[in-house]
Amino acid sequence: MRKFVMVPAIAAASLALAACGETATDTTATEETAAAPITAEEVTAAQQAWGEGIVNIGKVSTEGGDVKQAATDHINTFYAYEDGMPVLFKPTLAAEDQFRGTFDEALSYFIGTEGTEDGGFAIKPWTNVRWENEGTIIDGDSAIAMGNYYFTDTDGNDTKVEYTFGYKKNADGDLVIDLHHSSVPFSAN
Repeated sequence: MRKFVMVPAIAAASLALAACGETATDTTATEETAAAPITAEEVTAAQQAWGEGIVNIGKVSTEGGDVKQAATDHINTFYAYEDGMPVLFKPTLAAEDQFRGTFDEALSYFIGTEGTEDGGFAIKPWTNVRWENEGTIIDGDSAIAMGNYYFTDTDGNDTKVEYTFGYKKNADGDLVIDLHHSSVPFSAN
């Protein structure tokens, strides 16, 4: 396996200037280093808050509130769409439109759209989301977590779903999802 190391042009220029006895200032380097790397605690907190957001969307729906606004707030808080970053989203209950690369496609999945396969996953409602991470890989400003999460319905029954979530920090330093893949566990029956 080959490893590739990318050196930003400004860093390479700084090295070249240093070799010639010159100095260079890099204002972007101080901005970049000011952003702290992602921590395991941040990933756990983001997962917990995401689950609470899903529960909230169902609660708002049950109470007759503005479910579209609740889902919009959820997506804008937890996903990177609003930050202009690409998002790879493969929801659990999606067969015809498997991938949701836009905000509107994600919104449709969470609250439903008439005439589509989207019944509104988040409006079921769910009463709890419990996470069991198999593992988390943190690489500076990005993280990937994989495992199972369990969605509890109003009768107390859990639905087990497998997930992989990728996280990045946005310009405000908040963790946002740029990868979300969910699937129902394989059944040999």
